[in-house]
Amino acid sequence: MFTVSDLVTFEFSGDGSGVDDLAWGQQEIWLAMRRQRSWIPIGGPSTLKPGTTVADVVDDLRYTIGRYQTMRTKLLLGPGDRVRQEVSASGTFTLEVLDAPSDADPAAFAGAVYDWYRTWDYDYEKDWPLRVGVVRHRGALTHQVSVVTHLVTDALGGVIMMDEVTRREPAPVAGLQPLDQVRRQRSPAGRRQNEAALRFWRRTLRTVPARSVPESTDRCSPRYREGLLHSPAMHLALRTLMARHEVDSATALLTVFAAATARVTGVDPIVIRPIVGNRFWPGLADVVCPVNQAGLLVVADAPFPELLDRVRRAVLSTYKYASFDPLQLAATVADVERERGTTIDLSVLFNDRRTTDRADPGTPVTLPSMADALAATRLDWPLARDDPHEPLMVNVEDAPDAIAVRIVFDTHHLAPATAESWLRAMQATAVTAALSPAS
Repeated sequence: MFTVSDLVTFEFSGDGSGVDDLAWGQQEIWLAMRRQRSWIPIGGPSTLKPGTTVADVVDDLRYTIGRYQTMRTKLLLGPGDRVRQEVSASGTFTLEVLDAPSDADPAAFAGAVYDWYRTWDYDYEKDWPLRVGVVRHRGALTHQVSVVTHLVTDALGGVIMMDEVTRREPAPVAGLQPLDQVRRQRSPAGRRQNEAALRFWRRTLRTVPARSVPESTDRCSPRYREGLLHSPAMHLALRTLMARHEVDSATALLTVFAAATARVTGVDPIVIRPIVGNRFWPGLADVVCPVNQAGLLVVADAPFPELLDRVRRAVLSTYKYASFDPLQLAATVADVERERGTTIDLSVLFNDRRTTDRADPGTPVTLPSMADALAATRLDWPLARDDPHEPLMVNVEDAPDAIAVRIVFDTHHLAPATAESWLRAMQATAVTAALSPAS
Protein backbone atom coordinates (compact mmCIF):
# COMPACT_ATOMS: atom_id res chain seq x y z
CA MET A 1 0.00 0.00 0.00
CA PHE A 2 1.31 3.44 -0.92
CA THR A 3 0.49 6.96 0.17
CA VAL A 4 -0.35 9.43 -2.59
CA SER A 5 1.34 12.73 -1.77
CA ASP A 6 -0.51 14.99 -4.24
CA LEU A 7 -3.45 14.81 -6.61
CA VAL A 8 -3.36 16.91 -9.77
CA THR A 9 -6.72 17.17 -11.53
CA PHE A 10 -6.97 18.56 -15.06
CA GLU A 11 -9.52 18.82 -17.86
CA PHE A 12 -9.29 17.10 -21.24
CA SER A 13 -11.32 17.04 -24.43
CA GLY A 14 -11.21 15.20 -27.74
CA ASP A 15 -13.07 14.42 -30.94
CA GLY A 16 -15.82 11.83 -30.95
CA SER A 17 -18.44 10.80 -28.43
CA GLY A 18 -21.51 8.62 -28.16
CA VAL A 19 -23.06 5.45 -26.81
CA ASP A 20 -23.16 2.12 -28.64
CA ASP A 21 -22.35 -1.58 -28.37
CA LEU A 22 -18.78 -2.82 -28.09
CA ALA A 23 -16.98 -3.48 -31.35
CA TRP A 24 -16.11 -7.13 -31.98
CA GLY A 25 -12.50 -6.81 -30.82
CA GLN A 26 -13.62 -5.07 -27.66
CA GLN A 27 -16.30 -7.70 -27.07
CA GLU A 28 -13.68 -10.45 -27.42
CA ILE A 29 -11.52 -8.83 -24.72
CA TRP A 30 -14.56 -8.23 -22.51
CA LEU A 31 -15.44 -11.93 -22.59
CA ALA A 32 -11.84 -12.80 -21.68
CA MET A 33 -12.01 -10.33 -18.80
CA ARG A 34 -15.18 -11.99 -17.58
CA ARG A 35 -13.64 -15.47 -17.79
CA GLN A 36 -10.49 -14.37 -15.99
CA ARG A 37 -12.33 -12.15 -13.50
CA SER A 38 -9.78 -9.44 -14.25
CA TRP A 39 -9.65 -6.14 -16.11
CA ILE A 40 -6.38 -7.50 -17.62
CA PRO A 41 -4.19 -4.53 -16.73
CA ILE A 42 -1.39 -3.56 -19.10
CA GLY A 43 1.23 -0.84 -18.87
CA GLY A 44 4.24 -0.33 -16.62
CA PRO A 45 6.74 2.20 -15.29
CA SER A 46 8.82 4.42 -17.60
CA THR A 47 11.78 6.66 -16.88
CA LEU A 48 11.19 10.39 -17.16
CA LYS A 49 13.74 12.74 -18.67
CA PRO A 50 15.65 14.79 -16.07
CA GLY A 51 13.87 18.05 -15.43
CA THR A 52 10.40 16.74 -16.30
CA THR A 53 7.72 18.61 -14.37
CA VAL A 54 4.21 17.69 -13.32
CA ALA A 55 2.96 20.21 -15.89
CA ASP A 56 4.87 18.32 -18.62
CA VAL A 57 3.25 15.03 -17.62
CA VAL A 58 -0.19 16.65 -17.49
CA ASP A 59 0.35 18.11 -20.97
CA ASP A 60 1.22 14.66 -22.37
CA LEU A 61 -1.74 13.04 -20.65
CA ARG A 62 -4.13 15.72 -21.87
CA TYR A 63 -2.95 15.06 -25.42
CA THR A 64 -3.15 11.26 -25.04
CA ILE A 65 -6.56 11.08 -23.41
CA GLY A 66 -7.98 13.62 -25.83
CA ARG A 67 -6.55 11.88 -28.88
CA TYR A 68 -7.67 8.30 -28.22
CA GLN A 69 -11.35 7.61 -27.72
CA THR A 70 -10.73 4.38 -25.82
CA MET A 71 -9.02 6.47 -23.11
CA ARG A 72 -12.30 8.37 -22.71
CA THR A 73 -14.58 5.33 -22.60
CA LYS A 74 -16.64 3.94 -19.74
CA LEU A 75 -18.95 0.93 -19.84
CA LEU A 76 -22.67 0.65 -19.34
CA LEU A 77 -23.23 -2.78 -17.83
CA GLY A 78 -26.45 -4.67 -18.34
CA PRO A 79 -27.52 -8.27 -17.91
CA GLY A 80 -25.48 -10.94 -19.64
CA ASP A 81 -22.30 -10.48 -21.64
CA ARG A 82 -23.42 -7.74 -24.01
CA VAL A 83 -22.45 -4.35 -22.63
CA ARG A 84 -22.41 -0.88 -24.11
CA GLN A 85 -19.72 1.76 -24.21
CA GLU A 86 -19.97 5.50 -23.63
CA VAL A 87 -17.29 7.70 -25.18
CA SER A 88 -17.10 11.20 -23.65
CA ALA A 89 -15.98 14.29 -25.53
CA SER A 90 -14.53 15.85 -22.37
CA GLY A 91 -13.94 15.25 -18.69
CA THR A 92 -11.45 15.53 -15.86
CA PHE A 93 -8.61 13.21 -14.91
CA THR A 94 -6.46 13.04 -11.78
CA LEU A 95 -2.71 12.39 -11.82
CA GLU A 96 -1.21 10.95 -8.65
CA VAL A 97 2.16 12.04 -7.25
CA LEU A 98 3.94 9.52 -5.01
CA ASP A 99 7.08 10.33 -3.04
CA ALA A 100 9.73 7.63 -2.86
CA PRO A 101 11.79 7.55 0.37
CA SER A 102 15.08 9.39 -0.03
CA ASP A 103 17.09 6.19 0.50
CA ALA A 104 14.93 4.12 -1.92
CA ASP A 105 15.77 3.05 -5.46
CA PRO A 106 13.22 5.07 -7.48
CA ALA A 107 13.09 2.47 -10.27
CA ALA A 108 12.28 -0.30 -7.78
CA PHE A 109 9.75 1.99 -6.10
CA ALA A 110 8.07 2.65 -9.49
CA GLY A 111 7.89 -1.08 -10.15
CA ALA A 112 6.22 -1.63 -6.80
CA VAL A 113 3.73 1.15 -7.55
CA TYR A 114 2.88 -0.57 -10.83
CA ASP A 115 2.25 -3.85 -9.00
CA TRP A 116 -0.03 -1.94 -6.61
CA TYR A 117 -1.87 -0.25 -9.48
CA ARG A 118 -2.55 -3.67 -11.01
CA THR A 119 -4.61 -4.53 -7.92
CA TRP A 120 -6.77 -1.42 -8.39
CA ASP A 121 -10.45 -2.05 -7.78
CA TYR A 122 -11.33 -0.63 -11.17
CA ASP A 123 -14.97 0.34 -11.67
CA TYR A 124 -15.89 -0.08 -15.35
CA GLU A 125 -18.83 2.30 -15.13
CA LYS A 126 -17.36 5.10 -13.00
CA ASP A 127 -13.60 5.16 -13.64
CA TRP A 128 -11.67 6.18 -16.71
CA PRO A 129 -9.86 3.08 -18.01
CA LEU A 130 -6.41 4.26 -16.94
CA ARG A 131 -4.53 5.19 -13.79
CA VAL A 132 -1.34 7.23 -13.87
CA GLY A 133 1.13 8.27 -11.20
CA VAL A 134 4.53 9.95 -11.12
CA VAL A 135 7.31 9.05 -8.72
CA ARG A 136 9.07 11.94 -7.02
CA HIS A 137 12.46 11.22 -5.46
CA ARG A 138 14.34 13.87 -3.50
CA GLY A 139 12.16 16.56 -5.06
CA ALA A 140 12.60 15.47 -8.71
CA LEU A 141 10.26 13.39 -10.90
CA THR A 142 11.98 10.17 -11.94
CA HIS A 143 9.33 7.78 -13.29
CA GLN A 144 5.81 7.66 -14.67
CA VAL A 145 3.66 4.65 -13.84
CA SER A 146 0.72 3.94 -16.14
CA VAL A 147 -1.82 1.15 -16.17
CA VAL A 148 -4.79 0.73 -18.52
CA THR A 149 -7.43 -1.90 -18.99
CA HIS A 150 -6.98 -4.15 -22.02
CA LEU A 151 -10.16 -2.58 -23.42
CA VAL A 152 -8.03 0.48 -24.27
CA THR A 153 -5.77 -1.27 -26.77
CA ASP A 154 -3.97 -4.40 -27.87
CA ALA A 155 -0.19 -4.75 -28.09
CA LEU A 156 0.26 -3.27 -31.57
CA GLY A 157 -2.14 -0.45 -30.80
CA GLY A 158 -0.02 0.32 -27.76
CA VAL A 159 3.09 0.58 -29.96
CA ILE A 160 1.23 2.94 -32.31
CA MET A 161 0.05 5.06 -29.39
CA MET A 162 3.52 5.36 -27.84
CA ASP A 163 5.01 6.38 -31.18
CA GLU A 164 2.36 9.03 -31.82
CA VAL A 165 2.54 10.41 -28.29
CA THR A 166 6.35 10.59 -28.44
CA ARG A 167 6.21 12.44 -31.77
CA ARG A 168 3.17 14.42 -30.65
CA GLU A 169 1.45 13.50 -33.92
CA PRO A 170 -0.56 16.55 -35.08
CA ALA A 171 -2.72 14.79 -37.68
CA PRO A 172 -6.13 13.40 -36.68
CA VAL A 173 -6.22 9.77 -35.58
CA ALA A 174 -6.20 7.29 -38.43
CA GLY A 175 -8.72 4.57 -39.08
CA LEU A 176 -12.06 3.53 -37.67
CA GLN A 177 -12.55 4.23 -33.99
CA PRO A 178 -14.63 1.68 -32.03
CA LEU A 179 -17.92 3.53 -32.48
CA ASP A 180 -17.25 3.66 -36.22
CA GLN A 181 -16.38 -0.04 -36.19
CA VAL A 182 -19.71 -0.86 -34.56
CA ARG A 183 -21.57 1.02 -37.27
CA ARG A 184 -19.62 -0.80 -39.99
CA GLN A 185 -20.23 -4.17 -38.34
CA ARG A 186 -23.98 -3.45 -38.40
CA SER A 187 -23.86 -2.50 -42.08
CA PRO A 188 -24.82 -5.02 -44.80
CA ALA A 189 -21.12 -5.63 -45.51
CA GLY A 190 -20.43 -6.23 -41.83
CA ARG A 191 -23.35 -8.63 -41.51
CA ARG A 192 -22.15 -10.57 -44.57
CA GLN A 193 -18.67 -10.90 -43.07
CA ASN A 194 -20.08 -12.15 -39.77
CA GLU A 195 -22.43 -14.62 -41.44
CA ALA A 196 -19.62 -16.00 -43.63
CA ALA A 197 -17.37 -16.41 -40.60
CA LEU A 198 -20.06 -18.24 -38.64
CA ARG A 199 -20.68 -20.60 -41.57
CA PHE A 200 -16.96 -21.38 -41.73
CA TRP A 201 -16.81 -22.08 -38.00
CA ARG A 202 -19.98 -24.21 -38.03
CA ARG A 203 -18.74 -26.29 -40.97
CA THR A 204 -15.29 -26.79 -39.46
CA LEU A 205 -16.44 -27.52 -35.91
CA ARG A 206 -18.60 -30.38 -37.13
CA THR A 207 -15.43 -32.27 -38.11
CA VAL A 208 -12.79 -31.46 -35.45
CA PRO A 209 -11.79 -33.83 -32.63
CA ALA A 210 -13.81 -33.23 -29.48
CA ARG A 211 -10.65 -33.08 -27.35
CA SER A 212 -7.57 -31.06 -28.39
CA VAL A 213 -5.24 -31.84 -25.48
CA PRO A 214 -4.80 -34.86 -23.18
CA GLU A 215 -6.62 -34.66 -19.87
CA SER A 216 -4.54 -33.50 -16.94
CA THR A 217 -3.14 -36.17 -14.66
CA ASP A 218 -1.58 -33.66 -12.24
CA ARG A 219 -4.01 -31.15 -10.76
CA CYS A 220 -1.90 -28.74 -8.74
CA SER A 221 -2.31 -26.09 -6.10
CA PRO A 222 -1.92 -23.24 -6.86
CA ARG A 223 -3.99 -24.19 -9.84
CA TYR A 224 -2.67 -21.92 -12.63
CA ARG A 225 0.96 -22.14 -13.75
CA GLU A 226 3.25 -20.34 -16.15
CA GLY A 227 6.34 -21.61 -17.97
CA LEU A 228 8.77 -19.45 -19.93
CA LEU A 229 11.18 -20.79 -22.55
CA HIS A 230 13.96 -18.46 -23.68
CA SER A 231 15.35 -19.99 -26.88
CA PRO A 232 18.14 -18.48 -29.00
CA ALA A 233 18.11 -21.80 -30.89
CA MET A 234 14.54 -21.33 -32.06
CA HIS A 235 15.44 -17.82 -33.20
CA LEU A 236 18.25 -19.18 -35.38
CA ALA A 237 16.11 -22.02 -36.67
CA LEU A 238 13.24 -19.75 -37.71
CA ARG A 239 15.59 -17.51 -39.69
CA THR A 240 16.85 -20.54 -41.58
CA LEU A 241 13.34 -21.85 -42.27
CA MET A 242 12.22 -18.42 -43.49
CA ALA A 243 15.06 -18.26 -45.99
CA ARG A 244 14.75 -21.87 -47.14
CA HIS A 245 10.99 -21.88 -47.65
CA GLU A 246 10.50 -18.18 -48.47
CA VAL A 247 7.88 -17.71 -45.77
CA ASP A 248 7.39 -15.03 -43.16
CA SER A 249 8.39 -15.57 -39.56
CA ALA A 250 4.79 -15.77 -38.32
CA THR A 251 3.93 -18.66 -40.68
CA ALA A 252 7.13 -20.53 -39.87
CA LEU A 253 6.53 -20.15 -36.14
CA LEU A 254 2.88 -21.21 -36.39
CA THR A 255 3.95 -24.34 -38.27
CA VAL A 256 6.52 -25.12 -35.59
CA PHE A 257 3.81 -24.77 -32.95
CA ALA A 258 1.41 -26.95 -34.95
CA ALA A 259 4.03 -29.69 -35.34
CA ALA A 260 4.86 -29.56 -31.63
CA THR A 261 1.15 -29.69 -30.79
CA ALA A 262 0.70 -32.87 -32.82
CA ARG A 263 3.76 -34.43 -31.20
CA VAL A 264 2.66 -33.66 -27.63
CA THR A 265 -1.09 -34.20 -27.85
CA GLY A 266 -1.29 -37.01 -30.38
CA VAL A 267 -4.42 -35.35 -31.80
CA ASP A 268 -4.86 -35.25 -35.57
CA PRO A 269 -6.05 -33.06 -37.16
CA ILE A 270 -4.40 -30.29 -35.16
CA VAL A 271 -6.81 -27.68 -33.75
CA ILE A 272 -5.36 -24.29 -32.83
CA ARG A 273 -6.92 -20.90 -32.16
CA PRO A 274 -4.33 -18.34 -33.32
CA ILE A 275 -4.88 -14.76 -32.20
CA VAL A 276 -5.39 -12.77 -35.39
CA GLY A 277 -4.52 -9.06 -35.44
CA ASN A 278 -7.27 -8.14 -37.94
CA ARG A 279 -5.39 -4.94 -38.84
CA PHE A 280 -5.38 -5.96 -42.52
CA TRP A 281 -9.07 -4.98 -42.66
CA PRO A 282 -9.74 -1.50 -44.11
CA GLY A 283 -9.55 1.22 -41.48
CA LEU A 284 -7.96 -0.89 -38.73
CA ALA A 285 -4.23 -0.69 -39.50
CA ASP A 286 -3.42 2.21 -37.17
CA VAL A 287 -6.24 2.25 -34.63
CA VAL A 288 -5.56 2.34 -30.89
CA CYS A 289 -8.10 -0.16 -29.61
CA PRO A 290 -8.35 -3.95 -29.33
CA VAL A 291 -9.07 -5.57 -32.68
CA ASN A 292 -7.53 -9.02 -32.09
CA GLN A 293 -9.76 -12.07 -32.24
CA ALA A 294 -9.02 -15.78 -31.89
CA GLY A 295 -9.38 -17.53 -35.23
CA LEU A 296 -9.56 -21.23 -36.02
CA LEU A 297 -6.83 -23.27 -37.71
CA VAL A 298 -7.44 -26.97 -38.41
CA VAL A 299 -4.72 -28.82 -40.30
CA ALA A 300 -3.75 -32.47 -40.72
CA ASP A 301 -0.34 -33.46 -39.43
CA ALA A 302 2.45 -34.17 -41.93
CA PRO A 303 6.26 -34.03 -42.25
CA PHE A 304 7.48 -30.50 -41.64
CA PRO A 305 7.81 -29.22 -45.23
CA GLU A 306 4.35 -30.51 -46.13
CA LEU A 307 2.87 -29.23 -42.88
CA LEU A 308 4.36 -25.80 -43.58
CA ASP A 309 2.61 -25.75 -46.95
CA ARG A 310 -0.66 -26.87 -45.37
CA VAL A 311 -0.47 -24.17 -42.69
CA ARG A 312 0.41 -21.53 -45.28
CA ARG A 313 -2.73 -22.38 -47.23
CA ALA A 314 -5.09 -23.00 -44.31
CA VAL A 315 -4.15 -19.85 -42.44
CA LEU A 316 -5.71 -17.73 -45.20
CA SER A 317 -9.15 -18.94 -44.07
CA THR A 318 -8.10 -18.52 -40.44
CA TYR A 319 -7.38 -14.83 -41.04
CA LYS A 320 -10.38 -14.27 -43.29
CA TYR A 321 -12.87 -15.65 -40.78
CA ALA A 322 -11.35 -14.26 -37.56
CA SER A 323 -13.59 -11.19 -37.65
CA PHE A 324 -16.99 -12.02 -36.15
CA ASP A 325 -19.46 -11.22 -33.41
CA PRO A 326 -18.08 -13.17 -30.42
CA LEU A 327 -21.49 -13.61 -28.82
CA GLN A 328 -22.95 -15.08 -32.00
CA LEU A 329 -19.91 -17.33 -32.32
CA ALA A 330 -20.48 -18.64 -28.79
CA ALA A 331 -24.06 -19.47 -29.77
CA THR A 332 -22.81 -21.23 -32.91
CA VAL A 333 -20.34 -23.35 -30.93
CA ALA A 334 -23.14 -24.30 -28.51
CA ASP A 335 -25.37 -25.29 -31.44
CA VAL A 336 -22.72 -27.59 -32.92
CA GLU A 337 -22.03 -29.13 -29.51
CA ARG A 338 -25.73 -29.96 -29.19
CA GLU A 339 -25.69 -31.49 -32.67
CA ARG A 340 -22.65 -33.63 -31.83
CA GLY A 341 -23.76 -34.44 -28.30
CA THR A 342 -20.38 -33.45 -26.82
CA THR A 343 -18.39 -30.41 -25.80
CA ILE A 344 -15.69 -29.24 -28.21
CA ASP A 345 -12.30 -28.37 -26.76
CA LEU A 346 -11.06 -25.12 -28.35
CA SER A 347 -8.53 -24.37 -25.65
CA VAL A 348 -5.27 -24.18 -27.64
CA LEU A 349 -4.80 -20.42 -27.91
CA PHE A 350 -1.63 -19.26 -29.70
CA ASN A 351 -0.64 -15.59 -29.63
CA ASP A 352 2.38 -14.37 -31.58
CA ARG A 353 2.81 -11.06 -29.73
CA ARG A 354 6.12 -10.03 -31.26
CA THR A 355 6.19 -6.45 -32.49
CA THR A 356 9.83 -6.11 -33.59
CA ASP A 357 10.92 -6.52 -37.21
CA ARG A 358 10.58 -10.16 -38.26
CA ALA A 359 11.26 -9.78 -41.97
CA ASP A 360 15.03 -10.41 -42.22
CA PRO A 361 15.80 -14.16 -42.43
CA GLY A 362 19.53 -13.63 -41.84
CA THR A 363 22.24 -16.19 -42.59
CA PRO A 364 21.79 -19.99 -42.61
CA VAL A 365 22.37 -21.78 -39.35
CA THR A 366 25.53 -23.82 -38.71
CA LEU A 367 26.07 -26.71 -36.33
CA PRO A 368 28.46 -24.74 -34.08
CA SER A 369 26.15 -21.72 -33.87
CA MET A 370 23.17 -23.97 -33.10
CA ALA A 371 25.11 -25.83 -30.41
CA ASP A 372 25.97 -22.53 -28.74
CA ALA A 373 22.34 -21.40 -28.99
CA LEU A 374 21.02 -24.64 -27.50
CA ALA A 375 23.43 -24.29 -24.57
CA ALA A 376 21.91 -20.86 -23.85
CA THR A 377 18.33 -22.18 -23.63
CA ARG A 378 16.51 -21.38 -20.37
CA LEU A 379 13.24 -22.80 -19.07
CA ASP A 380 11.77 -21.13 -16.00
CA TRP A 381 8.52 -21.43 -14.06
CA PRO A 382 7.97 -17.85 -12.89
CA LEU A 383 4.40 -17.99 -11.67
CA ALA A 384 1.92 -20.16 -9.77
CA ARG A 385 -1.39 -18.65 -8.72
CA ASP A 386 -5.04 -19.33 -8.07
CA ASP A 387 -6.33 -16.33 -10.04
CA PRO A 388 -8.23 -17.73 -13.04
CA HIS A 389 -6.82 -17.60 -16.54
CA GLU A 390 -7.58 -19.22 -19.87
CA PRO A 391 -7.24 -23.03 -19.76
CA LEU A 392 -4.26 -22.79 -22.12
CA MET A 393 -2.54 -19.81 -23.72
CA VAL A 394 0.82 -19.83 -25.49
CA ASN A 395 2.31 -16.36 -26.03
CA VAL A 396 5.40 -15.67 -28.13
CA GLU A 397 7.13 -12.47 -27.02
CA ASP A 398 9.95 -10.18 -28.08
CA ALA A 399 13.41 -11.10 -26.83
CA PRO A 400 16.85 -10.00 -28.08
CA ASP A 401 18.21 -12.64 -30.48
CA ALA A 402 15.87 -15.26 -29.07
CA ILE A 403 12.30 -16.52 -29.11
CA ALA A 404 10.50 -16.25 -25.77
CA VAL A 405 7.58 -18.65 -25.44
CA ARG A 406 5.31 -18.27 -22.41
CA ILE A 407 2.74 -20.98 -21.67
CA VAL A 408 0.03 -20.13 -19.13
CA PHE A 409 -2.32 -22.97 -18.26
CA ASP A 410 -4.82 -24.46 -15.85
CA THR A 411 -3.31 -27.58 -14.27
CA HIS A 412 -6.83 -29.01 -14.02
CA HIS A 413 -6.86 -28.88 -17.84
CA LEU A 414 -3.21 -29.59 -18.73
CA ALA A 415 -0.54 -31.30 -16.65
CA PRO A 416 2.65 -29.29 -15.99
CA ALA A 417 4.77 -32.07 -17.47
CA THR A 418 2.77 -31.83 -20.71
CA ALA A 419 3.21 -28.06 -20.76
CA GLU A 420 6.97 -28.48 -20.40
CA SER A 421 7.02 -31.09 -23.15
CA TRP A 422 5.15 -28.65 -25.39
CA LEU A 423 7.75 -25.91 -24.94
CA ARG A 424 10.64 -28.29 -25.49
CA ALA A 425 8.92 -29.82 -28.52
CA MET A 426 8.64 -26.38 -30.13
CA GLN A 427 12.39 -25.86 -29.85
CA ALA A 428 13.22 -29.41 -30.95
CA THR A 429 10.87 -29.19 -33.95
CA ALA A 430 12.36 -25.88 -35.12
CA VAL A 431 15.97 -27.00 -34.65
CA THR A 432 15.46 -30.38 -36.34
CA ALA A 433 13.71 -28.80 -39.32
CA ALA A 434 16.41 -26.15 -39.69
CA LEU A 435 19.26 -28.66 -39.56
CA SER A 436 17.62 -31.13 -41.93
CA PRO A 437 18.28 -30.39 -45.61
CA ALA A 438 15.01 -32.14 -46.48
CA SER A 439 13.07 -29.76 -44.25
